[in-house]
Amino acid sequence: MEAYLDNSATTKCAAEVVETAVKVMSEDYGNPSSKHMKGVDAEKYIREAKEIIAKTLKCQDKEILFTSGGTESNNMAIIGTAMANKRKGMHCIVSSVEHSSVKEPFNFLEKEGFRITYLPVDKDGIVDIEALKDALDDETILVSVMYVNNEIGAVEPIEEIGHIIKDYNPDIVYHVDAIQAYGKYKIYPKKLGIDLLSVSGHKIHGPKGSGFLFINDKTRIKPIIYGGGQQKGMRSGTENVPAIAGLATAVKLIYNNDFESKIAHLYELKDYFIDELEKLPDVQVNSKKGTDSAPQIVSASFKGVRAEVLLHSLEDKGIYVSSGSACSSNKPGLSNTLVAIGLDKELLDSTLRFSFCYETTKEELEYTIETLKQLLPMLRKYTRR
Repeated sequence: MEAYLDNSATTKCAAEVVETAVKVMSEDYGNPSSKHMKGVDAEKYIREAKEIIAKTLKCQDKEILFTSGGTESNNMAIIGTAMANKRKGMHCIVSSVEHSSVKEPFNFLEKEGFRITYLPVDKDGIVDIEALKDALDDETILVSVMYVNNEIGAVEPIEEIGHIIKDYNPDIVYHVDAIQAYGKYKIYPKKLGIDLLSVSGHKIHGPKGSGFLFINDKTRIKPIIYGGGQQKGMRSGTENVPAIAGLATAVKLIYNNDFESKIAHLYELKDYFIDELEKLPDVQVNSKKGTDSAPQIVSASFKGVRAEVLLHSLEDKGIYVSSGSACSSNKPGLSNTLVAIGLDKELLDSTLRFSFCYETTKEELEYTIETLKQLLPMLRKYTRR
């Protein structure tokens, strides 16, 4: 049996998405900037994709900017906003549990002379609201907090944070990395006070290399990619029409086809899996049951076993998981999220992430639990003390 439980790293492209992308590549392959009908046909895919996505966010079509994925969306949101608003102030606020595609742009800004405040979190990974209130000042131009943590599934109080920021100063730009949240929640940025929202296509059964950034039409932001002036000059370069069309198809599949039952299925899987993990000796679950955390992510620490050893042992049995974030798991170093929540030092290098999609089955999780029951005693027996 095979169990793919690494859906927060990437999801399998839906068959309908593949079909759409292939059609665009092989039949409707014109450059959307061209004036002839091949170009007009290609441009129509982009226009329709904006309409489909905008409906899910209850925003205007013109507020959707297509990117190459979550990393570019985050970089543009953070660097583009900072550069456009630096005359107003040089202070930015960000949580201490962000993905590297948020953390690294802020490291860049710090080197450029910006002052960055990192907000602490509690043991569940939730941002300290009082620390946010204390950090806001007259120089603050940008606040960035992720919707769902990519390692442990913590859900941040996004709406409360939005109200705090806008009550303090409506001109402060509020960015939310929703890469692990879009497709799992109904997100309405304007209701939540969000000015910028980052999304990646390959987390929702869309193509890799696809994504978008919601930009409130009143938000001051500069482009970070210059060239031919595509997308009204905000993101130059010929649009990746097959990926954009595939992304739109993936969005329709999630939000237009039994969305609530898909999410209920994920919560059932998560709660079952947590219950079974907690029955295993010397296993600590770092994600919460129920709606207190995201429906698709379970982080667990296995005392006495190195994460990489367990990961490859599971792989040998056809079970695929991550040790932390896949985008940084090939680099040495401790997870900033696990450190920030105060995880016991001996568990930092013993933690795996299991992540599901709406196609994940209970049988896959049962197989994983049975495999862990067999592997853990053997691996602990041979672990150096």
